Amino acid sequence: MNKLVVLTIDGNFTQGFYASLEIAENASFPFIKITGRLPPAPEIYGLYKDWHSIYNLLGLHCRKIEVKPIQITNVSEISVKETAQILSHSLNEWLNSELFRPIKEQLLVNLDPSDEFRFIIQTGDPRLRQLPWHLWNFFELYNKAEVAFSANQYKRVERATKAISRNKVRILAILGNSTGINIEQERELLEKLPNCEMTFLAEPQRSELNRYLCDEKGWDILFFAGHSSSHNNFEQGRICINQTDSLTMEELKYALKKAIKEGLKLAIFNSCDGLGLAHELEKLNIPQVIVMRESVPDLVAQEFLKGFLVGFSSGKSLYVSVREARERLHGLEEQFPCASWLPVISQNPAEVPPTWQELQRNTKAISPEIITLTKNELPLAGGVNYFKKVLLGGICGILSIFLVGSQAQVNDVFAFYDAHSQEIDGSIAAERIIEAANV
Repeated sequence: MNKLVVLTIDGNFTQGFYASLEIAENASFPFIKITGRLPPAPEIYGLYKDWHSIYNLLGLHCRKIEVKPIQITNVSEISVKETAQILSHSLNEWLNSELFRPIKEQLLVNLDPSDEFRFIIQTGDPRLRQLPWHLWNFFELYNKAEVAFSANQYKRVERATKAISRNKVRILAILGNSTGINIEQERELLEKLPNCEMTFLAEPQRSELNRYLCDEKGWDILFFAGHSSSHNNFEQGRICINQTDSLTMEELKYALKKAIKEGLKLAIFNSCDGLGLAHELEKLNIPQVIVMRESVPDLVAQEFLKGFLVGFSSGKSLYVSVREARERLHGLEEQFPCASWLPVISQNPAEVPPTWQELQRNTKAISPEIITLTKNELPLAGGVNYFKKVLLGGICGILSIFLVGSQAQVNDVFAFYDAHSQEIDGSIAAERIIEAANV
């Protein structure tokens, strides 16, 4: 059964952290809440910084804006792996501490090894996001769980009210500055996706990128490949869109807000050092973002994307797809140490991640109100045809359409419903009402 785990953490490494755990069934209120503490552990972040410094000195061919790594001859893959092991050991000691034990016990009691669940760490501390939480030995018991991070403040964005039905996933793919890297494989991987309407922007100008982001048809997925970096204590991210121009998310804010309002569900940044990008996008209340938390080599970025797209487009959940693709990167760690540490999800807790199938049968948008339709607004034939499309398309939601007209008209529509009710998608979300408009 799918569940949602939210661990809220507040404090600092010097004085310790207060923690609050909530567990819920997906899209339900939590059935348990418990508080606990994490002890002071200033050495944890110090060990991370040691690992981070050595990792960046390896001279890997990465996708960071300020590339040209310093070559240090006495830094080896062995030293990176050693510092990684020390960090992993200390992180587990911290998370398995006596102060944190009440929270861990409730996790073990309320989660079954067969459960699929999202484990969201809600924090405003960027240092906690840099840590490799997936190395906590707790996750070895749950192979269908994946870690994500979220902001302390969030909300669900009200979607545009014009209903546009489609049966293909709309993807806007930005192929930015590719100097020194190869992003053509990403294009090939995206082109092979089933039931997609793909639009590629190769090294676009800022005005062109803004125009496409604001497309009234809306996008389901935004993809970026190229160079990027984070700044200002991971509160700002920058992408290099062409040979001369780089932009922060703040500079794209209004176009991104428009895209989110028009239905953007997921952004993927297959580029370096993405925690700053995720932070800025969280402020815009984007539903989901996938970034690389550190510098990422070409092959690692390509292999992750391939694994994720294969899993996600075949029907696996977004979180399971990320975990499986991330774990496959272990096979590259002889050449690229700690490659499986890099991909990370940023989640808006007010949103439920869509499946590929839900994106395919997307109807933009969903209104929170029941719409009353008159005979002038919705002729009978048009109403029944629309009803057929909704039912046979399997769109999740409770369908409440009131036809103000004769009883025969109402009976005609609901007779069709009775005849085809088995064809409605099995997972009905009780809070959704599909808006029937502009038929």
